[in-house]
Amino acid sequence: MKEQLNSIRFNAEKELENISSIQELENVRIKYLGKKGELTSVLRGMGALSAEERPVIGQLANEIRGYLEEKIDKVKQVLVKKEKQEKLQQEVIDVTMPGKRRSLGKKHPLSIVLDEIKDIFIGMGFEIAEGPEVELDYYNFEALNIPKNHPARDTQDTFYINENIVLRTQTSPVQIRTMENKKPPIRVISPGRVYRSDAVDATHSPVFHQIEGLVVDKNVTMGDLKGTLEVFAKRLYGEDAKVRFRPHHFPFTEPSAEMDVSCFVCGGSGCRVCKGEGWIEILGSGMVHPKVLKICGIDPEEYSGFAFGMGLERIVMRRFDIDDLRLFFENDMRFLKQF
Repeated sequence: MKEQLNSIRFNAEKELENISSIQELENVRIKYLGKKGELTSVLRGMGALSAEERPVIGQLANEIRGYLEEKIDKVKQVLVKKEKQEKLQQEVIDVTMPGKRRSLGKKHPLSIVLDEIKDIFIGMGFEIAEGPEVELDYYNFEALNIPKNHPARDTQDTFYINENIVLRTQTSPVQIRTMENKKPPIRVISPGRVYRSDAVDATHSPVFHQIEGLVVDKNVTMGDLKGTLEVFAKRLYGEDAKVRFRPHHFPFTEPSAEMDVSCFVCGGSGCRVCKGEGWIEILGSGMVHPKVLKICGIDPEEYSGFAFGMGLERIVMRRFDIDDLRLFFENDMRFLKQF
């Protein structure tokens, strides 16, 4: 057995002298020191030795194991250093070669105008509120005074996950969640993506963006609504901008109105952009319906409020004279570089 151990040491040394890779080294280690290796096989036969021979052979076996492990470790260090040097030589970068030009993106026109609108309302004391895009039917419709089978749902046909979960058709649910979790005074705007099952064409998309606003406090009047939106229009379109309000109907506001702004191209004289009318519709608004306040736990006898909502794409299209909504979603750099 002593001769076998010495033979293992001799043979292992010879093989280690000719190793050229980490994988070959690992194969040698397994061959001699692994669980089924030659050294382990010899040690399994120690049970047949006498009591006097066992400690002698055991000590020799441990010495050989320690020697081979140290030898393998040194060879490994040399191989790792060698492979690192070879890799560095193969990956040399020629700094004199011309670099690859990286094309830079541009800020999207929707983001440009959205940031402007945010700045305008933040300057008037509003906060930004956010909410889920996958919404409960309760928040998207019922809490907004649109019960099931209400005809107003026909104009907001959306994508249903199931009977009670939908992709939101507007950012109004954020207003409901805000009123549920925050006591008046409330001043928030809620920008975000919304979804309706519209066919894709030059003026419609199943995915678009809305910006809605909400103010709830004591003694809030229609005059506050008109004053706030007039300031917004002048900041966005210029001090010469004029606004007008036309009666309308929304289930969640009473009274309700649509707001037009004087055409920013012709100044109100009539042109192609405003279709000769001199006015361009930009948003819907109104005083928050008392029933909506009551659903959210706010006493309509003590508090009142106003709300408004606008489509971001519509504002941007008219701001930059864009005639096809699909351009916003195609990510064509030739289009985006114009802004």
